[in-house]
Amino acid sequence: MQGVNHSRVTEFILIGFSTFPHLQLMFFLLFLLMYLFTLLGNLLIMATIWSERSLHTPMYLFLCALSISEILYTFAIIPRMLADLLSTHRSIAFLACANQMFFSFTFGFTHSFLLTIMGYDRYVAICHPLRYNVLMSPRGCACLVAWSWVGGSVMGVVVTTAIFNLTFCGPNEIHHFACHVPPLLKLACGKEVLVVAKGVGLVCIMALLGCFLLILLSYAFIVATILKIPSAEGRHKAFSTCASHLTVVIVHYGFASVIYLKPKGPKSLEGDTLMGITYTVLTPFLSPIIFSLRNKELKNAMKKACLSRLYPEKI
Repeated sequence: MQGVNHSRVTEFILIGFSTFPHLQLMFFLLFLLMYLFTLLGNLLIMATIWSERSLHTPMYLFLCALSISEILYTFAIIPRMLADLLSTHRSIAFLACANQMFFSFTFGFTHSFLLTIMGYDRYVAICHPLRYNVLMSPRGCACLVAWSWVGGSVMGVVVTTAIFNLTFCGPNEIHHFACHVPPLLKLACGKEVLVVAKGVGLVCIMALLGCFLLILLSYAFIVATILKIPSAEGRHKAFSTCASHLTVVIVHYGFASVIYLKPKGPKSLEGDTLMGITYTVLTPFLSPIIFSLRNKELKNAMKKACLSRLYPEKI
């Protein structure tokens, strides 16, 4: 990033939750518990898929990759946020801020691309069951996962390079708990700021919207196919395989749209900070719960794994 050497700002101050001084300890405990639950939930999902041979299918391979991206995404942001909640020194070095932005965007967009692939997997399974093993071969699935990570990395590089090639003349206070694009753009100076802001916004919205539209298209074909199934039991069984994924998609894009597509209006710094929590802490927290409770196969496999640990002589 060539612009780094020309910047007049060498570090930033993350204002974060300092506007809520009396609630910081409560926030720390709440977010710490949610973060630990997110880690344990995703690790449990991964361990269950790894140990249960019946779950060695494309759908659960993608779920495993999704759990990895979720763990890495939260790790890029939450530990730093928790440390700042207990600290009075909230400065972050220029390069550390750039790294945080790169990794959060990389893992965040990888998550979106994996959700899109999972929608395609359900489309093939329900609409083209006879061709499923051909279209979703192990090599094909590995390529899809790899391209999701490549796509996420490209998004991370593009956004981070565009933002940190700007000149930051001061002040250096970021009104957020992380190195987020909008508050950083407010600190940048120069004629190119507006162009970069529009370009980054357009790239991010197009990527998210493209993923969302592909998922919608997949489910349009899925619903059309399910409605053609004559028996109610068959329709229920087909839809139940999509329920957990569809719920996570609604939560993921619901919170993303609130943050990225909210109308321009009077700015509330405290409101922006709290709104950022929904996507950074709440969405990853809900994801393993949804997949564990709404996916019957995974839920039964988890019960079996727990019982085998508690009562090994009965299994």
